[in-house]
Amino acid sequence: MDSDNGGTGFMLRFANLSLLLLFPLSWFAPLMRAGLLPIFGLSEISVISGLQSLWTTDVFLALMVTFFALVAPYLKTIGLALIHFGLMRRKLLPYLQIMGKLAMADVFLIAVYITLVKGLGMGRIETAWGLYLFTFCILASLAIGLLTAKRTVS
Repeated sequence: MDSDNGGTGFMLRFANLSLLLLFPLSWFAPLMRAGLLPIFGLSEISVISGLQSLWTTDVFLALMVTFFALVAPYLKTIGLALIHFGLMRRKLLPYLQIMGKLAMADVFLIAVYITLVKGLGMGRIETAWGLYLFTFCILASLAIGLLTAKRTVS
C-alpha cells in the first residue's frame, strides 16, 4: 500500500477508479452528429459505432483505433489502480504514461476529422457531449498519471 494514506492518495485512487466507469460510458456516448446534407437528419456517431463501421471497411485501421481508443486507456487505468493499491511496481509508471499519450492521439484525430469536414463543406457535423466526456477521460488519466509520478518522486 501507499505510504500516504491521506487525502491525496485517496483522491487519486477514487479519480482513477471512476475512470473505469467513465471510459466505457464515453465509448458509447455520441461523439458527434453528422449528415451529408443539411436537409436530412443527423446520425449520431460514437467510438463504438465508428469502430463497427471501420471493421467492415478497414480491419487494420479498426485494430489500431481499437487499441488507441479502448485498450490503451483502459490498461493504463487498470495499471494505475494496481500501482495505487501497491499491487504493481511503480517503475512501470513511465510505460503507462506512454499508453495514455497514445490514447490522446484519438482525440486529436477526431478533431482533425471534424475540422476537415467542416472546412470542406462536405456535410453538416455537430460535436456532441460524448466527445467532451472522452476528452475529459483521456486528460484526467494523463493528470492522474502525472500526479502519481510526482508523488513517487517526493
